[in-house]
Formats: sequence, C-alpha cells, structure tokens
Amino acid sequence: MFFIPARMSQSSNLYPIKFHPILKPKVWGGKRLSSVLKKQSTEEFIGESWELSGVEGDISVVSNGLFKNRNLNELIETFGGDLVGERVAKRFGADFPLLFKFIDARDDLSVQLHPDDKLAQKRHASFGKTEMWYIVDTSPDARLIIGFNREMDEEQYLKYLSEGTLIDILNSEEIQPGDAYYIAPGTIHAIGGGTLLAEIQQTSDITYRVYDWDRPDINGDLRELHTELAMEAIDYGIMDAKRTYEEKENEAVLVCKSDFFETNKLKLTSPIVRKAAALDSFRVYMCIDGKATIEGDFTDVSIVKGETVLIPACIDEVQLKTTSATLLEVYIP
Repeated sequence: MFFIPARMSQSSNLYPIKFHPILKPKVWGGKRLSSVLKKQSTEEFIGESWELSGVEGDISVVSNGLFKNRNLNELIETFGGDLVGERVAKRFGADFPLLFKFIDARDDLSVQLHPDDKLAQKRHASFGKTEMWYIVDTSPDARLIIGFNREMDEEQYLKYLSEGTLIDILNSEEIQPGDAYYIAPGTIHAIGGGTLLAEIQQTSDITYRVYDWDRPDINGDLRELHTELAMEAIDYGIMDAKRTYEEKENEAVLVCKSDFFETNKLKLTSPIVRKAAALDSFRVYMCIDGKATIEGDFTDVSIVKGETVLIPACIDEVQLKTTSATLLEVYIP
C-alpha cells in the first residue's frame, strides 16, 4: 500500500483515472494502433494495446493526476469499494475483474477459444474468458471467424482438424465499423486481418490455440497448439454472437449485456450527464472516435480517440462535454 496523507485519505480525492497503455508486439499486428489511435511505440507492428489491466505481470500504471505512477492493484488495496464499488469488491476481492484492449490485426489471428470460469479455475486458478468485440475500423472484405458453419460434434471436429481442413467448417462473417460481437467461453473464433477493434473481457489471459495458419511467431518459432486442452472447452453449438442495437445520438444504447459486464454505446454531438449512483460499480469509457471532456467534482479530464478512462464508483455523476465523440461505457452488472 502506498502512503496517502490524512487530508487525502477520503474517496473525494478520486478522479477519472488514465493509465499507460501496455503495448504487445504480435506477428499478426499492424500499424493502426500508432497511426490511428496514436499509441507511441518503437516497434513497427503492434497487435494489442492493453488499456486497463489487472492481469498478473501486466498491471496498469496510472498516467494522470494525484496517483500518477501508482498501479491499479495499489489503488484497489487503498480505496477498495470507493474505487470499484462495494458490491464489486465483495464479489471479486482485490482482483480487478475486467481487461480492456484495442487490437489491430494486419493478418489473421490464430483460431482459438477460451475456457469458462469453472474450467479455468480448475486448471489455472483463474477467471475464465468471456469477451466482446466492438469493430472500430476495417479494411475492405475484413472478416471474423466465429463458431462453426454447421452442426458439429467432437468426432467430426477432430477429423477436420487432423486432415488440416478445419477452416472448411468454421463460420466466417463480413464485418464493418460499429458491429459488435459477444464471444462466450468455448466459442471457436479468430479475428481476421484488416480489423481494428476494442475488446472488453474478463481478467484472463488464457487462450487455447487450435490452429495458427502454420505461421512462425516473431522469433521464427511455431507457436504451441492446445488441442487436448481445448477438447473439454469447445462448444459445438451454432453461435449467435453478433449483437444488434439501434444507433441513437446523445443517449446510452445497450450493446452487450452479460453476467460479467454491460456495455453501452454513446454517440454524442452535445454534452450529456451520466449518473451512476445505483450501479455500485466503476465505469470505464473507451473513446472510439472524436474527443470529450469529463467534468464533475474533480479537475476536468480529457479523453480522445484511442484513450480509456476509469471512473471510480464513488463518483456518482459526470458530464461528458463534447460536440463529437463516440464512447463505449462499461460496468459490472
């Protein structure tokens, strides 16, 4: 725990918090995290920007205000429910429950899936990995792989896998900016080349890779496949992953609702007040386009395209002041 003088020990000292992005070079990564979202890196190809992370070994560090250079775990230890919400603190303890990313795929990602909470806890002492994607930008003909394109079972799956024809049975969907997808645990999936997206997920870095296009990694080695681990986790059902929502301006539109997170889209052309006293949860804003100023009983904090801001649970109300901004608003239900 870091020391806070007595005059600063109250939750009134909390404010909208930004964090340094954690950038991840990937063999499939592109250049749009720097060119479009203005992430600074010496690497040519970056696949992921971890915007807000409680994953061990990748804990986010504050970049603004009074608590600059402190990390997320220190803030949770010090402020507890004032930061994350009393209900959230009771449910998750000292663990921050969500991981926020921007992902830029120049090339196809591996075909993969993730375990649910029960299997992840049994095997890895970890949360499972439920996630959602919001498509920020695409190249022409960009696609996602999500689930199977026909009724499937273990025997057929293993046959196609062993014959090297797995792609023949996978469902491929064209995408465009504004599309949103919910990826339940067990769903076989891959982000296609030409895709820039925002990802909201449980705090977990567990991935079962089942096919990697016979492609070497950034070190020239073939990456490990997890064929056996994946077997117990795969859901062979037909997936209904795409979320449908109505585009509206200057109000919150629900895009994705799950047991793990809820995500609203705010397409703003004028200021809006967001009240959250009843949520008893932190909120996170990811700026997808434009810029805004977050105002309230604290020093104003700006947010621009490509930035992510954590609003502590003790801040009941903020005004988002803008003439043009698109934000994703996320909290624990």
